Amino acid sequence: MGPLSGIFGESWELYKAHWRHFFLIALLIYAIVAGISVLLTLILGWLGFLLAALVGLAGSFWVQGAIIEAVRDVRDGRADLSVGGTFNRVLPVLNRIVVAGILLGLAIGLGLVLLIIPGLVVLTFCIFVIPAIVLENRRIGESFGRSLELVRGHAWNVFGVIVVTLLLLLGVSIVLGLLLTPLEDWLGSLISQIVGNTIVAPFAAVVWTLAYYRLKALEAPARPAATAGEFHA
Repeated sequence: MGPLSGIFGESWELYKAHWRHFFLIALLIYAIVAGISVLLTLILGWLGFLLAALVGLAGSFWVQGAIIEAVRDVRDGRADLSVGGTFNRVLPVLNRIVVAGILLGLAIGLGLVLLIIPGLVVLTFCIFVIPAIVLENRRIGESFGRSLELVRGHAWNVFGVIVVTLLLLLGVSIVLGLLLTPLEDWLGSLISQIVGNTIVAPFAAVVWTLAYYRLKALEAPARPAATAGEFHA
């Protein structure tokens, strides 16, 4: 069995137990991002619209970072941190999360333009960039190297988890679109975005964070230094 076997079942159980906590974290962040985006668009017009798109991208990585911190908190079965406490834990590394996320998004986007496969390769080997920043306090450059280190030797397993996760997200999006068909386009789009951003996206962050923990657990523990009383052959 692979190191990521059963990851979706584990993720679902964790998500199901704490979905309200994850939902509230994501909802507050997207509410802040939406408010900033509206103001930028109203004040700056088309330039504000472009800036709002960048804010939205940064917001998606902010959500990912906050959910990663929340997963670390609830892995023992209970949420010790409040939503505000979770935000406070993430705040010191938020600038690194946003910058690394934008760089990652640009790299994946460029890779997808270049015959798709390079983009999937980048996504696979860089999937743990944000967890490395949040959970190990890595710097931006270090986080890319750390992700590569964790994925190396398990790339196909990680790629499989990414593909299944994206297919699940796509499936939920299609079903939701069908259910919202009777509504006005603007209302259906608004509901779809809210559900996708606050309920569905956090589940993906849970899956990828638990995958990080699985692969990190496979690393050989550091060998303790010899003490003064030890003898060597």
